[in-house]
Amino acid sequence: MQTALLGSFLSAMATVLGVVPILFVRRLSELWKDVLVAFTAGIMVSASTFGLMPQAIKESGILALTLGLITGVLLLDLIENNIPHIDVENKPGFTNMDSKALLVLIALFIHNIPEGLSTGFSYASEQSSLGPMVAIAIGAQNMPEGLILAVFLLNSQATRRKALIMAALTGLMEMVSAVIGYFTASYMQNVVGYGLAFAAGAMLFIVYKELIPESHGHGYERPSTYSFIFGLLAMVYITQAFG
Repeated sequence: MQTALLGSFLSAMATVLGVVPILFVRRLSELWKDVLVAFTAGIMVSASTFGLMPQAIKESGILALTLGLITGVLLLDLIENNIPHIDVENKPGFTNMDSKALLVLIALFIHNIPEGLSTGFSYASEQSSLGPMVAIAIGAQNMPEGLILAVFLLNSQATRRKALIMAALTGLMEMVSAVIGYFTASYMQNVVGYGLAFAAGAMLFIVYKELIPESHGHGYERPSTYSFIFGLLAMVYITQAFG
């Protein structure tokens, strides 16, 4: 349990770590944003394909993989349809910074729930190395998300302090959902495989719906593609390191 808490905490607080560059620079080039997002996409695809999905089959079978993966995709699709993700550009229609910040905070709270569940399910798996591996993958995704959040808020005339606080709050929600996922899987061992498949589906949806389009929308498709491959390979090496 202590390991799961530590892993989920580090993964969640990676959002705060992503805000740190904004303490020194106020703008983020499109090239670096695209490269970072693509690298994250590679990490998440690798973790899903080589970690979560094989272990889901091992623990609960191919049917559990199918049902859990589809459930993860459908839930993320539902969230995306009703609560759009933030973008670096300002959105029209808001005149009050506090109202805008509150809506962004709520959106990220809801977006982080499936990610936290993914970490919790992974730590409850029979494969002890899966939890740290998924925590690294989710944490890698949280870092550019925190950076994009900070840029969004600074463009909306928020302070750097507010950006840090909001990043920490969204990370806290991810920790809570990770604990819920861990206890659910620990006391109901027959759902672990479904939970791992759910995590894979959620991560793959994020990659294809958000990360890849974000990394290919500003004319830097080629460096983003290489960055994706390097991210995938990095996660393979991490997987081997955890055994």
